[in-house]
Amino acid sequence: MISPRLLKGGIVLLDPDTSAVLRIITLQYNSDTLTRTLAPKGIKESGDRSEAMRLTGPAVETIKLEAEIDATDQLETADAQTTQLGIHPQLAALETIVYPSSARLTSNNNLARSGVLEIVPMQTPLTLFIWSKNRILPVRLTDFSITEEAFDTSLNPIRAKISLGLRVLSVDDMGFDNKGGSLFMSYLQQKERFAAQNAGGTFGNLGIGGI
Repeated sequence: MISPRLLKGGIVLLDPDTSAVLRIITLQYNSDTLTRTLAPKGIKESGDRSEAMRLTGPAVETIKLEAEIDATDQLETADAQTTQLGIHPQLAALETIVYPSSARLTSNNNLARSGVLEIVPMQTPLTLFIWSKNRILPVRLTDFSITEEAFDTSLNPIRAKISLGLRVLSVDDMGFDNKGGSLFMSYLQQKERFAAQNAGGTFGNLGIGGI
């Protein structure tokens, strides 16, 4: 019996200017749960009744998930990199998402020493969270914790649990005229197509005859 190919969730980093793919990070094991929170963006309390039903933009969506990295299989086959480094490379690929590059830090330090009065904040790659073809989301990593659970004889981590908190970036954050904004709009339009396919209910299901 042939088992179906299991798709992986993961993260893709794009160049923010050219949209060229910089790195693809696949999760070794998919998370069993995905917690999503949507906070509607409405008019703040103003006392104006005409504003009560208005939205000022897309809801703020946040995602939380946990993933595991385990080097057991690679160690059993004596994989050279894993034997020498454990899961350091896999962890570093995720960790460097939240760090500016060492080259950029050095460049900014040199600019500061040369007397540049204002240094533009460092731009990061465009981060995409991909959870099937139906969810390709521009995100910002807001929360990241690592629990290293096992080590080899050289104290390289060989098993870890990772908790990720992500904030979906909408057109309110990125505008319409870039890759991130375009991907968000595709995501929203996909939601609308799914909603249109929902069978819905009737007043009878609710125990009433009408409103």
